[in-house]
Amino acid sequence: MNKKLHFTVVLIFVFNAIYGQIRREHLSVGFSFGFGNEFKNDDYTFTNQYYKLELNYLLRKEKFFQYEIVIQPEINFAEHQLINPYFITPDDPDYIEKRERFSKKYAINQYILNLGIILRKPISKSINAFFLASTGPMISDGETERLAKGFAFSNVVAFGVSYKVKRFEFDVRPNVRHVSNAGLSSPNIGFNTKNIELGVSLHF
Repeated sequence: MNKKLHFTVVLIFVFNAIYGQIRREHLSVGFSFGFGNEFKNDDYTFTNQYYKLELNYLLRKEKFFQYEIVIQPEINFAEHQLINPYFITPDDPDYIEKRERFSKKYAINQYILNLGIILRKPISKSINAFFLASTGPMISDGETERLAKGFAFSNVVAFGVSYKVKRFEFDVRPNVRHVSNAGLSSPNIGFNTKNIELGVSLHF
């Protein structure tokens, strides 16, 4: 019994030490809005706008750089239209129906949870530049000729600039996003979009 009590006390002490360390680190929460469209092509159009929450945690701060991790729940409202009906070939058993269906504007909602890393470079006391790379699971409520309905992955690379005012930080981050399902279902050609994102965060 004494051993169990001793173990419980040690466990509580370790937990409190870790929790205290996390609280002393730099935490921030934020919200961002973005929009964009596909890279120029002759086969389809794809426009999107999205809303994103962020939980950011400072891992390490050095003289010239700081390293962070970020969790980003996101909802993406997209609109797709097939421009080249011959992209869907006759070897698809439903090719005529799909050509007709996807040639009309088609709304798709995507629900995403990305985990990312940020490399940040301070430029002045209030301005910094950063690089972000993130990936995570996505659920899409609609199919297209390029991507099956359901589970997929969202991958984002962004470069941004932020400006800090007291506890608030405002940023702009152009980014590129690739969506596909890693071959888990067909089709899996996916989408590539270029976007611009505006955000604000609160630092604790």
